[in-house]
Amino acid sequence: MNLPPADALAPGAAPLAAVTGATGFIGRHLVVALHRAGFRVRLLLRREPDVAEWRELVPEVVAGSLGDAAALARLVEGADVVIHLAGLIKAARRADFFAVNRDGAAALARAVEHGAPVARFLLVSSLAAREPALSDYAASKHAGERAVREILGARATVLRPSVVYGPGDRETLLFFQLAAGRLVPLLGRAEARAALIHVSDLVRLMVALASEPAGHAGVLEAADERPRGYTWEELLGAAARAVGNATPRFVRAPQALLSGVALVGDLAKTWGSSSMISSQKLRELRHPDWGVAAAERATAPGWAAQFDLEHGFADAVAWYRRAGWLAAA
Repeated sequence: MNLPPADALAPGAAPLAAVTGATGFIGRHLVVALHRAGFRVRLLLRREPDVAEWRELVPEVVAGSLGDAAALARLVEGADVVIHLAGLIKAARRADFFAVNRDGAAALARAVEHGAPVARFLLVSSLAAREPALSDYAASKHAGERAVREILGARATVLRPSVVYGPGDRETLLFFQLAAGRLVPLLGRAEARAALIHVSDLVRLMVALASEPAGHAGVLEAADERPRGYTWEELLGAAARAVGNATPRFVRAPQALLSGVALVGDLAKTWGSSSMISSQKLRELRHPDWGVAAAERATAPGWAAQFDLEHGFADAVAWYRRAGWLAAA
């Protein structure tokens, strides 16, 4: 990957970034981006990492979880910036979402308040937090934002990414699987729009925000160079082209069919399954406006999104095929 050796920076000579959620989709890319930017990186992990992207890196590891106050204190000690990525995107119960997305974020913020007096705090949330009534997930992310800002005030930056896609993401893989068929179902309304951002652009933005001396207090939203977003037909049309489906036939998925699939997910939740497909997730998917207003869009000196939808989807599909997640064209 042409990374500088991890020991090229003398201890103490570079800023220290403390990171949670590093082994997730975004986190795997973020650790590499921080290293490239010259940060020392300290990670909160339950076990030693086995991440292919980090073969040439030697991040410091603190063993523990968000429920371990001592581990959180060790994680943030001496940090210049704390980046909180850890969170639940699916759970069987509302309480599970809140235990991690609200209480875990609050616990880390308190650790920063007491043990890292100069550290900036970057909370990576979700656009869903804009609409807390839609789902337990959205409500828990909104509550986590509020808790962090109440504890840390101007030291906290909340970053709400739009739909994040790219190499290694299992959630947006569904777009490409749907787009490969003869009939391509459109899951939302004709007027609905959603902003997107490639994971590489997102982590570069996060590094840029983490590098700002004063930080940015408040709530920002992340999107590519088309923050107003894309319609479902534009999104799945680009996905179809990326997988080599030159003549997709779009059909509007019937509400009754989607509701039936969601009902199966709801029933699974009653049995303790954390299915991604549920009535709540359907409400999120079919919400008409997941665009980003220009005034709310995050930016930073020297940063601009490098991937438009066509090139970004092509990059994701190339990775999926190398990994065997999508069949070759």
